[in-house]
Order: sequence, then structure tokens, then C-alpha cells
Amino acid sequence: MDLEKRIELILREPTEEVITKEELRNLLETKEKPVAYDGFEPSGLLHLGTGLLRAFKLQDFIDAKIDFIIYIADWFAYLNNKLGGDIEKIKKCGEYFIEGWRACGVDTSKIKIIWCSDVIKDPEYWEIFLKISKTVTLKRTLRAVTIAGRREADVKNPSLLIYPLMQATDIFILNNKKGVDICQLGMDQRKVNMLAREIAPKLGRKPPVCVHHHLLLGLQVGEKMGKTEEELKMSKSKPMSAIFIHDTDEEIKSKIRKAFCPPSVENNPILEILRYIIFRKFDTIEIKTKHGRDSFSSYQEVEKVYINGEIHPLDLKISVSESLCKILKPIREYFEKNSRARELYEIVKSVQITR
Repeated sequence: MDLEKRIELILREPTEEVITKEELRNLLETKEKPVAYDGFEPSGLLHLGTGLLRAFKLQDFIDAKIDFIIYIADWFAYLNNKLGGDIEKIKKCGEYFIEGWRACGVDTSKIKIIWCSDVIKDPEYWEIFLKISKTVTLKRTLRAVTIAGRREADVKNPSLLIYPLMQATDIFILNNKKGVDICQLGMDQRKVNMLAREIAPKLGRKPPVCVHHHLLLGLQVGEKMGKTEEELKMSKSKPMSAIFIHDTDEEIKSKIRKAFCPPSVENNPILEILRYIIFRKFDTIEIKTKHGRDSFSSYQEVEKVYINGEIHPLDLKISVSESLCKILKPIREYFEKNSRARELYEIVKSVQITR
């Protein structure tokens, strides 16, 4: 595969930014098998963003001949008091995540899965952590706590200050031990990646290439003013904001019907689902318009017709619901037929989700 095709795959949506494209190009030119990673707190049920969108972008990297590591951040979920801070339930949730990604189409034989609880046993981890803690200011660390889905005002104990320092440590220890070159995380993790790039020269290390992907808007996003990125995105802690990979056809249709869907592109979660999920699975989609039921072969075509007022929001919702039902059906069936996956799902479903 030529260089330009590999770059095209990495830049493919939902990728939103690369820091920097020049560094990415140089990496692909000079290293035969670059390594990327993404990390997840095991903290509840997978939704369209954490499940399907992750699977799509992961496949792009696999197709681009990038070795990929999924990092199960179990101790981060503990620090962030997810699932009530119960580490055993958090670990079960991590196992459920792995089954969920398999259900969404991830070939786990082609990636590496690493647990934070294993990585932190390495004494070098804490050596790097301590060096970072002496390098950054308290103010700079506070600015980065938003990666945990928190505001600076939410910091009541040291655990949330440790969180971004540990995530920066992850980047460098995974580079040392696993050869990680690329941080491929959501836009909500941008601040800690920038922190790692800032402090890398002070630690005598090479800054990571950062590839950040788009975060799906929550279904009830409404007005953006005054809301943080965490509050706007699809979230497992706010069930009506998310389509979960386990949702039934009836639940999908109900949530979509009640979702915010303005007659514009901006702040429109239904158009986002169409753009980032449905057109990744289907080459065409049929939607009722003023002229009848038309077939569209790209998101851009739908957007143009929609903003011209030729598609009613309800008709858009109906088509999106129908497509999502088709996409999620085999995922639900995976959990129905796989006894271990079903057991893990039942465990996670029964746990109270905490922010």
C-alpha cells in the first residue's frame, strides 16, 4: 500500500485533527510498522460512539498497516469513581468492552489489548510519573482534568489530579515498552495529549503524533451554550442521550423520535449519526422527500437537500432509525448467542452507572 493511501485511511472520518500531519507522514516514511493506541475507562454499556465509531476508526488503522493497542484503563475508572469505584465490577466491564468491540466487528486477533492494572506494575511507570509530576504545574494539571469528564471545580481530592499525570505517563511507558508512536483518541482527550507533547522534550522523549476523532453529539444536546464537550457528547451516564449497541428496535425508534433535530446542520445529532455511522455501513440510504422517496449515495447529498427544507426532520429520523435497527441487529444477536458475552452484559447492565 502506498503512503498516500495509508494517510488517507488515517485521516478518514471520524478523524477530526492530526498533530501534526508532517510528523505523521515522516513516521510512516521511516518506520515500517508504527503503533497507535486508544484508551477506555470501563464505565458502563457501549453506545454508538464507544462501540461502532471506535470499530470503524480502528479498522481504518488496521487497513493502513498500523499496529493498534486498545488500553483498558481500569484503574482510571477507579480514580474517576466510575461504577461506584468498585474495581472488580470495573474489570468485568473491561471484559464486556472487549466482547462489545468483537460484536461491532473488531477482529481482536489483529490488535493488542493491554490493561492498565498490568502496566502500572512496572517500576519504570512510576519513575516516569514522578518526573512528569515535577515537570508540570498544578494549574496546567487542573486544565487537563476535563479528559476525565470533569470540570476544574469538580476536583475535590488528589485522584483527579493524578488522572491526567497517569495518562501522560501511559503515553511514554507504552512508547518504551510497546513502541507506541500515535495517540489515537477522542477530541475530549486532546488536552492531555497536548500536555504530553509539551513535556516530551523536558523528559528527553519524542512527542507523540496525535490523531483525534470526532465525538458523537448526544441525542438531547439542545443548546450548546454553557455546556462542556463532555456534556454535549453521547454519554452512557445519560441513557436518553445515547443509542446503546444493545437497544431494541423499539428503543432506537423511540430515542430517535424524541431526539433534537433542528432544520440545520449545526448541533444536529441525527445528521451526525447519518454521517459517521450509517454511511460507513451502507452505500445508499432511502429518505422520504417532498418529491417522493429518494435514494442518496453520500452524506453530502442528504445534507444539501435537508438544509434546503426538502426533507422533514421526522422523515430523516425515520430513515435513520430504520438503518440503525439493521446495523445493531447482528450486534444484539452476538450477545444473545455468546454465553460469556451475555453474562458480562448482564453484569454491567445491572450496575449503577456513576459519573
